[in-house]
Amino acid sequence: MRNIALKLMYVGTAYHGWQIQKNAVSVEETLEKAIATVVGHGVKCVGAGRTDAGVHAEVYIANFHTSSTIPCDRLPLALNTRLPDDIVVTRATEVGGDFNAIGSCLKKEYTYRIYNSRIRNAFFVDRVWFYPKHLDEKVMQAAADRFVGTHDFSAVQTVGTDVRSTVRTVHYFDISRTGDMIECRVCANGFLYNMVRAMVGTCVYAAEGKFPPEAVSDILAGKNRTAAGPTSPPGGLYMTKLWYEEAVL
Repeated sequence: MRNIALKLMYVGTAYHGWQIQKNAVSVEETLEKAIATVVGHGVKCVGAGRTDAGVHAEVYIANFHTSSTIPCDRLPLALNTRLPDDIVVTRATEVGGDFNAIGSCLKKEYTYRIYNSRIRNAFFVDRVWFYPKHLDEKVMQAAADRFVGTHDFSAVQTVGTDVRSTVRTVHYFDISRTGDMIECRVCANGFLYNMVRAMVGTCVYAAEGKFPPEAVSDILAGKNRTAAGPTSPPGGLYMTKLWYEEAVL
């Protein structure tokens, strides 16, 4: 059996996240159905991460095993003719049998976009968090800096999530503004459920003066979700970078 890694992108608005759901359409299910029609047998995809409902991916990796002999350079076009317009495969690479899209991923970057303007933009619906009250990106950055490093991130994960460990390492959390658009780029070795969206909400609360940026360190130490900021809406979140030893990107 060949192990094929697919590089893809998708707009997540119409989907209930990456992972297959019993009563909702997911990116994984849609992709697996398209692959099955091309290779002639059922497949199970492994994705780089479990993006939530409404979250997007500018870059995503998924792998599957197949007995098909279709050359990799023909797979993207064949798959794209069977996929909806909001999911696009850009590359297929044959990888070693032990490659796993999530287990082989070294680190990930998510970008959260906030449209910080008094007037909303119709073209950004479900693509950004429209936030009309002015935000000071410098205060947001001061709060974001407190997340960098290895910490217990219980305070910024959804309550009741069952994971082995809530300790993660954040490599950077950079916030920048271009005009009315604020971008929050965060890279880590892994993320907890809703972690990025809660981190962004916490930085927004700091910018609103609900607590000083320095308080983020105490919030993390306290491990209490209610002490941090809100979970920001899903439409502003994008998976933007992935790191692998294998040449799949």
